[in-house]
Amino acid sequence: MEENKQEDVLHETDEQQEQEAEIIEEEVQSEEEQLRKERDDLNNRLLRLQADYDNFRRRTQKEKEADRKYRSQSLVEELVPVLDNFHRALQVEVDGESAQKFADGMKMVYDQFQAALDKEGVEEIPAQGEPFDPNLHQAVMQVEDENYDSNIVVEELQKGYRLKDRVIRPAMVKVNQ
Repeated sequence: MEENKQEDVLHETDEQQEQEAEIIEEEVQSEEEQLRKERDDLNNRLLRLQADYDNFRRRTQKEKEADRKYRSQSLVEELVPVLDNFHRALQVEVDGESAQKFADGMKMVYDQFQAALDKEGVEEIPAQGEPFDPNLHQAVMQVEDENYDSNIVVEELQKGYRLKDRVIRPAMVKVNQ
C-alpha cells in the first residue's frame, strides 16, 4: 500500500511537473512572440530613420547647391540699377573729341561690367517682339498696334534680368492687345 501511495505521489508529481513545464513553455513562447514583435518594430523604426536621414542628406545637399548657384543674387539685385544707369549714360550723345574718348572709356567699362555679370550667369530677359509672359515681363501699358499680333511685347521700357533660371527683375513692357 505504501508503494501505491509512493507511486501515486510520484505520478501526481510528474503530472504537476508536466503542467508546470507546459505553463512555462507557453510563457516562453509568449515572451518569444513579444520579443519578435519588438524586434520587428525596432527594425521598422531603424529603416524609417535611415530613410529619413537619407532624405535629410539629399535635401541639405540640394539646399547647398542652390545656395552656391544663387550666392550672388543679392549682389546682382544691387548691381542691376547700376547697369541701367550705365546703359542710359551710354545713350547720351556727346560732342567733342575728349567727350567721345570719355564715352568710349565708359563703353569699355560697361562691356567689362556686362562680361562679369554674364560670367556669373546674369542675362537679359528678351522682351521686344516676344510673346508676353507674366513670369518674365511686367506689363505697364497696353496698346493697339495692327503691326503686331495680340499679346506681343511692342516695346521694352526697362530691361529685365535673370540669374541663371531665377528672375531678378521682370522686364517692364508695353503689350499689344
